[in-house]
Amino acid sequence: MRIDIGCGSAKETGYLGIDRIAYPGVDIVCDINEEIPLPDNTAEFVMASRVLPYVRNLFAVMKEIYRISAHKAVVCILAPYAHSFPHVSNPLFRQKFDEYTPRHLTAQFFQPSLGMPSPAVPDYPSPAPPFDYRLLRMEVFYQYPFNDTLYEAEELEVLRTLQSNVVHEIMYHFAVIKQEISLEELEAMSRKAYPEPRVLRYRRLPGENGR
Repeated sequence: MRIDIGCGSAKETGYLGIDRIAYPGVDIVCDINEEIPLPDNTAEFVMASRVLPYVRNLFAVMKEIYRISAHKAVVCILAPYAHSFPHVSNPLFRQKFDEYTPRHLTAQFFQPSLGMPSPAVPDYPSPAPPFDYRLLRMEVFYQYPFNDTLYEAEELEVLRTLQSNVVHEIMYHFAVIKQEISLEELEAMSRKAYPEPRVLRYRRLPGENGR
């Protein structure tokens, strides 16, 4: 089963839609801050597009998503990038997301060989969380004027590290791990193509630079 959490009125095609408001197309009306009324190990793919910044307790919600997901299910998260003034000033955003986030969602971090790295967290490592999400892929989407062809990829990486207001959003694909799994299997999973939110399609058009 594929699940679209916080789908609003634009549920992804072929997904079970969950939202706290009964928009047209929503299949389950619930508050994910409380619970998700689905059995354990139900979901094979979970989409959480632009919804998790609003939750009260990120770990509680991630624990509930983990519960309903099967072993090796994939969870796709699209979220505002933490180091952007428009996002920082938004009083409704309770949770922050950046390239360090994957380090806090597992006690056994895995870095895929391809794609954007998640740097180590210095000095203040997190305790082991009550779930295990292993990073498969991470991608950032730059905001104007950095989302054009004026900059090389290496320049953008430096700018992202040194200053704010360079990146607009960040997307992750995680594997839900509930049993033993080899590094080779994780690496193979990281090289597969996975669905992404429909709202990102315009960034994939020729001439757009999502990096």
